[in-house]
Amino acid sequence: MHAAEPTARQTGTLPADTLPTDTTSERARQPKQEPVAWSRGHRLAVSVPIFIILLGILVGVSHITAVSANIQPIGQTMSMLTSDTSVTFNNTTGKALPSVGTYKVTKRYITIKAKRPSTGEIQSIRVLIREPKGAGSNRPGVVFMHGAGYGTCDNSFGDVAYSLSSAGFVTAVIDKPVWSTTDITRDYPASAKIYDQTINYLRSLDQVDAAKVGIYATSESTWISSYLLQRDPKIAFQVLLSPMVFSPRQSLGFLASQDFTLVGAHNGYQSIVRRVFDMDGTVFGLTNFDLDIEKPAAYSIPTFVAYGSKDVMTAQVEGAREILDLAHKSDNWDVTIRSYPVANHVLRLGNEADSGTGFADDYVNDMVSWAVGTAAGLDQTSERAAGSMLYQSIAVPKDLHADRGLTIYGAWIHIAMLITLLLTLIIALAALVRKIVFMIRRKGPALGFKYGFGGALLSLTITTLATFLLFCGGLGQVVMGIVQLAWGGAPAEDPGMMFWSWPVIQVVCTLVVWAWSRVFTRLIEVMQTRGLAQFPPRKGAIGDVVSGREPVLASTRFARVLFWVTAFAMFHVLLFFAFWGLFIY
Repeated sequence: MHAAEPTARQTGTLPADTLPTDTTSERARQPKQEPVAWSRGHRLAVSVPIFIILLGILVGVSHITAVSANIQPIGQTMSMLTSDTSVTFNNTTGKALPSVGTYKVTKRYITIKAKRPSTGEIQSIRVLIREPKGAGSNRPGVVFMHGAGYGTCDNSFGDVAYSLSSAGFVTAVIDKPVWSTTDITRDYPASAKIYDQTINYLRSLDQVDAAKVGIYATSESTWISSYLLQRDPKIAFQVLLSPMVFSPRQSLGFLASQDFTLVGAHNGYQSIVRRVFDMDGTVFGLTNFDLDIEKPAAYSIPTFVAYGSKDVMTAQVEGAREILDLAHKSDNWDVTIRSYPVANHVLRLGNEADSGTGFADDYVNDMVSWAVGTAAGLDQTSERAAGSMLYQSIAVPKDLHADRGLTIYGAWIHIAMLITLLLTLIIALAALVRKIVFMIRRKGPALGFKYGFGGALLSLTITTLATFLLFCGGLGQVVMGIVQLAWGGAPAEDPGMMFWSWPVIQVVCTLVVWAWSRVFTRLIEVMQTRGLAQFPPRKGAIGDVVSGREPVLASTRFARVLFWVTAFAMFHVLLFFAFWGLFIY
């Protein structure tokens, strides 16, 4: 007999149907099982926290960058003593005082070299001298000082300078001293030096009484006149047209705040003004925002102040009160205030740039009469404050100040947005070229976006940029409305886009943030299916994603770069909106 076969227990083996399986090799042989797709509730549960976090960041930025400004009280008024604006004096000279048209006027030009002390830069300036023909000697003189812009001796003050000269004054209108500066980098102390140089030239003329030379300053140049009066206290008198009494930060902050309201701009656009005028200009080398010009010396001489009721650029009530207060502190009680109905910021009845646009009412006659009587040293008999009632819609925002932190952050977010948008544009153009080439050569997908990420990225980018253009359009309409107001136009009955665009942008921005939260939720979901959204990540998962074997976003590295650069740029656009207050609800 054959030896008995060893039993299974003896050999230590088991029947085939009871053999243990090699689980490691079995898992390797089995196909990978994709996790079950998230339910709608699961996606919502992940999307909501992401949305809250993103929106919280943007709302937080809007509130942190918000700037409060006290514009109370509103609707300030100052009543005049009479509506009659004429200026009269007790004439003790024994002869009739000259008036507009008394003398014929001759003209001549001279050229002076204007040196800017801070840089040594030289500007050749022409000076147009107008003289009353046959008026004799000891004539009073007036030097005209330019407002904003780039006025020359030929295109500025022609009619009013002629009127003064025809009443016996030797007048001088110069090319505006600007050197290489711009509207926001003007050198006011240097400009004061050049105007004083012109004043001294008039004083040197044989027919001019050196003790009777005054100035005629309008708008921006009233900042210069403050420096000029501190530099040369011997100036005899001054005519101030729509004077900017307060510092540029306060004056321009008032101008913008008031005009944004008048044109009907949404309160959101008005909040932009406060952020702009809370900037620290010294970060960019701009030192003119906080000029120290409210000095008693600036109003220590006989002063004629003129306002127009349609002037939307000047704080008239607080300005007039400040002038009177500073004048009285310098023991000067010779201040005459005139307000003219319908007149605009330059006392005209329309755009000064249009030929033939005249001054309002009797302004020229009143001003000339005052200058003649004052230069003659006579006692004024007419009321000091006359004309239409002064009105000021809001208070001057004197609590605006230089905020360096806000300025640095604002500069960073704007620069970062522009850089990321430019980078996105370059990559997007490259992607377009790539797609065209792939289509021509029939090489298949050029970018290889998966799970709808490509379409979502495109739609969100278009929506965000369209919202940005809407913001620019609304702000642009506000600016155009202010320009029309400045030249005497009436605000539109329907503010249109400058009002409705702000809440529309707010709604769209919120929807865009929600859409991005859904995109990121989908991204997390796909990452989980690829074994990335776990710790530690599934072995080989990172390599599979990077190599494109199991992509999360796209099968090509180019598309993945395009996605993240574009997403980063769009987030910066949202931060831009947040900086300007679009996420304050």
